[in-house]
Amino acid sequence: MSVAYDSVLSTTAVISTVFQFLSGAVICRKYIQKKSTGDSSGVPFICGFLSCSFWLRYGVLTNEQSIVMVNIIGSTLFLIYTLVYYVFTVNKRAYVKQFAIVLGILIGVIVYTNTMQDEPQKMIHFTGIVCCIVTVCFFAAPLTSLVHVIRVKNSESLPLPLIATSFFVSLQWLIYGILISDSFIQIPNFLGCLLSLLQLGLFVLYPPRSYSYSGQGYKLLEQAVPF
Repeated sequence: MSVAYDSVLSTTAVISTVFQFLSGAVICRKYIQKKSTGDSSGVPFICGFLSCSFWLRYGVLTNEQSIVMVNIIGSTLFLIYTLVYYVFTVNKRAYVKQFAIVLGILIGVIVYTNTMQDEPQKMIHFTGIVCCIVTVCFFAAPLTSLVHVIRVKNSESLPLPLIATSFFVSLQWLIYGILISDSFIQIPNFLGCLLSLLQLGLFVLYPPRSYSYSGQGYKLLEQAVPF
C-alpha cells in the first residue's frame, strides 16, 4: 500500500512540476513575438538548467526514477529556454560567459564526484548537498519581490497563481521525501513551502489594490523553482 502511495505521489509530483517548468515557455513566446528579451534577465533560465542537471545527477546516483524523469524534462526545457533567450538578447557575449561559468561548475562537480566512485554514499551525500545549495540560492530570487511588497504595502506585483502552484508542488515533493526518508529532497522543498506560505501571507496582510498579469512574465519563472 505504501509503495503504491509513493508511486502515485511521485507521478503527480512529476506532472505538476513539469507544468510549472512550462511557465518558461510563456516567457519565451513573448520574446519570440517581440523579437527581443527587453530588460529581463536570462539568469533564471541558466540557473534552472544547472539545478535540474544537478538533481538529474542525484536521481541517477540514488536510482530515484521520478527524480531522473522530472529533471531530464526540466534540464531539456531550461536549455531550450536558454537558447531562445540567447537568440533574442542583445547581450550575447555576456550571456555566453554566464552559461560557460555554470557549465564549468556543473562539469567540475561531476568530475570531482567521479573521484568518489569507491565511496558511493559519499558521492551521493556530496551531490545532495550541492543540489540543496543550488536550489536554496534559486529561492533567493523572489525575496527581492517580498521586500518590495513590504515596502509599498501592496502585493499586486506577486503572481498569486504561480505562488499557490509552487506551494502545491513543493508540498508534494516534501511528502515524497519524507516517505522515502531522503533529507536532501525534504530540506529544499520544506524551504519552498515556507517561502510560498510567506508570499501567500503577504496577500492577506497587503491585499492588491489592483491585479494585472502584465509584466508578470519574469516573475513566473522565479516561482518555478527547479527541483
